[in-house]
Amino acid sequence: MPSRSTARLAALTVAAVCSAASAVVLTSPAHADAVRIHDIQGTTRLSPYAGQKVTDVPGIVTATRTYGSSKGFWLQDTTPDDNPATSEGIFVFTSSTPKVAVGDSVTVTGTVSEYVPGGVASGEQSVTEITKPTITTVSTGNAVPAPVVIDAKSVPSRYTPQGDTANGGSINNLPLQPEKYALDYYESLEGMNVQVKDAHVVTATDRYAELWVTVKPHEHHDSRGGTVYGSYDSQNTGRLQIQSLGATADFPKANVGDTLTGTTTGPLDFNQYGGYTLVAGQIGTLKSGGLQREITEKQTGKQLAVATYNVENLDPSDKTFDQHAAAIVHNLQSPDIVSLEEIQDNNGATDDGTVDASVTVNKLIDAIVAAGGPKYDWRSIDPVNDKDGGEPGGNIRQVFLFNPERVSFVDRAGGDSTTAVGVVKEHGKAQLTASPGRIDPTSAAWEDSRKPLVGQFVFQGKTVFVIANHLISKGGDQSLTAQYQPVTRSSETQRHAQAQEINAFVKDLLKVQKNANVLALGDMNDFEFSGTAKILEGDGELWSAIKSLPRSERYTYDYEGNSQVLDQILISPAVRRDSFQYDSVHINSEFNDQISDHDPQVLRFRP
Repeated sequence: MPSRSTARLAALTVAAVCSAASAVVLTSPAHADAVRIHDIQGTTRLSPYAGQKVTDVPGIVTATRTYGSSKGFWLQDTTPDDNPATSEGIFVFTSSTPKVAVGDSVTVTGTVSEYVPGGVASGEQSVTEITKPTITTVSTGNAVPAPVVIDAKSVPSRYTPQGDTANGGSINNLPLQPEKYALDYYESLEGMNVQVKDAHVVTATDRYAELWVTVKPHEHHDSRGGTVYGSYDSQNTGRLQIQSLGATADFPKANVGDTLTGTTTGPLDFNQYGGYTLVAGQIGTLKSGGLQREITEKQTGKQLAVATYNVENLDPSDKTFDQHAAAIVHNLQSPDIVSLEEIQDNNGATDDGTVDASVTVNKLIDAIVAAGGPKYDWRSIDPVNDKDGGEPGGNIRQVFLFNPERVSFVDRAGGDSTTAVGVVKEHGKAQLTASPGRIDPTSAAWEDSRKPLVGQFVFQGKTVFVIANHLISKGGDQSLTAQYQPVTRSSETQRHAQAQEINAFVKDLLKVQKNANVLALGDMNDFEFSGTAKILEGDGELWSAIKSLPRSERYTYDYEGNSQVLDQILISPAVRRDSFQYDSVHINSEFNDQISDHDPQVLRFRP
C-alpha cells in the first residue's frame, strides 16, 4: 500500500482539480460579499466560489489543528440554511499555528480553494477550504454548535452515485443527495462538528494513530467484529476513519471487535488515506472485545498441510523472527510446506547488489526450531537485483520452507532467475524441467514484480506441484472515496497478465496429467471475486479454496474498515475432489500489534 505520510500537498483550485473535459466555469462575481459557509460549500462537491475571494464569512471555531503542515481551524455557521445538501462547516487553512481558540466567534476573509489530498493524479475528491485568511475575532467563549450524530439511521445504504459520463466519470458536479448515498451524506457534513456513539472498531489502530469504526455493526459483519468486503458493490457504508486532534500517545490502541464507548466528537475532514475522517477532539473510552489470535487444526498423519504467509519485508535486522516462528509453530501448527512472501535479501533495503537471502531464511528456520518446530529445509531462486519490485534494495522473493521429515523436494537443475520452467511427461506423469523454477520470468507481465516460484514435492509417494506467487500490488488504484465512480483499478492490467501466465502454466501441467495435484498460492493482491481470481481459475483449472468458507469468514487483510481477501490458495480439480480443509488463520490483520499486515492461509488435504 502507498505511504500514509500526512505531509500536505499544495492547495489546488478547481481549475487544477478538473481535467479539460470537466473544467468548471466560474460565474460568480470576482469579489463576493455577505457570503455564508453554506453558500461556499454549495450543493455539489465543488464550491461555486472556488478561486475567488470571500469577505467576512462568520462562524464559531469548533476545532484547531496545530500540528503538521496542514495547520488551521474549522469554522461552523450557527445559522444554517434549510438545505441538507449544504455543509455548514469549512476548514480555514492558516499554514501556521492558528491564533484562534475553540469557541471564538470570528469572521474570515480569504480565498476559496479546492484542495485535493494526494494531488490531481490521485483522483481523490477535494476539500473546500478558505486560504490566505484574514481573521477578525468578534467574541470568545461561545458554545460550539452541537455535533451532528452519525449513526446507522442517518447513513444511507447505497454508497455512491454513478459518475457523470459527460464529466469523465466524476461525481464532483453532481447535486448531492445525502438522503440517498453515503458518500453524499458525508460530503454534506464536510467540515462540520460530528459525533459517533459506542462505535465498533473494524480496523485496528495503526502506526499513524488512526483506526476505523463502523456505525453499522451489522453491515456485512463477521463473527470477530469486522466488516467483510465481499464484492465491488458492498463498500460498507458505515465505515469512518478516526484520527485525533490530541497527542498521538494518548490515542487508543484498539483491535477489531473493540468499542469506543460513549461519544467520539470532532470535525469531519477528508484525507488521501481513508477519505472521510472524524478528527476527534473527544474520543470514546476503549472497551476491549477480547479478540484472540486463532490457532488452526493440526494436520493428521495422512494430510499434507500447505500454508502461505506474507512476512512483510522480513530481513535480518528485524525484531520479529521469534514472533513469526511462534506463529508458524503454534498458530499454523507447523505446516509441511510454507510458502513465504516478502523475504528480503541478507542486508534488507541496503541497495548494494546483494541478492542472496540465506541469512534471512536460516535465521527464521533457527527461530522455528527454538520455538519447538521442525528443522525446515528451503528452496528459492534469487532475483535479478532490483528487478522484482518491492522496497528498493530489498529484493523480496518467495521461499519454500518444507519439513523433510514429512515431505521431500524434487530437485531438478536448471532453474535460475531468467530461465522459464517448463512441463514434460515422464512415465505418463507431469514433471518440471527445473525445480525450483520460475514461470516465464522475462515476460513483460513480471516487469518490476515478483516472478512465481514453482516447486515439485512428494508426500507419501504422491507428487504435488506448488506455485508460490506474489502478484503486483494494488498501489495506484483509485480509492473507494475517489471522485471517479466507479473507480479505476489501473493495477489490474498487469495483474491480469500475470494471472494469465499462471493459468497457462497450470494448463500445461493438466494437459500432461489431468489429475495432477496443483496448488497456486500466495499474496495475489486481489479479491476472491475479482477479475484476477477469475483469470487464475480459468475454465476450472484452478479454484480459490477460500470460497469454501462462509462469506463472513473470507478475509486475510483489513484495509480502511474492509476485511478483504488478498491471500489465496487455488487448487486443481484433483485437490478439490479430495476432502480438503481450508483456514484463514487470523493472527495479524485485526490486531494493532501485528507482525505482518496479512493473515496466513492453510490448506490440509490428502493427495
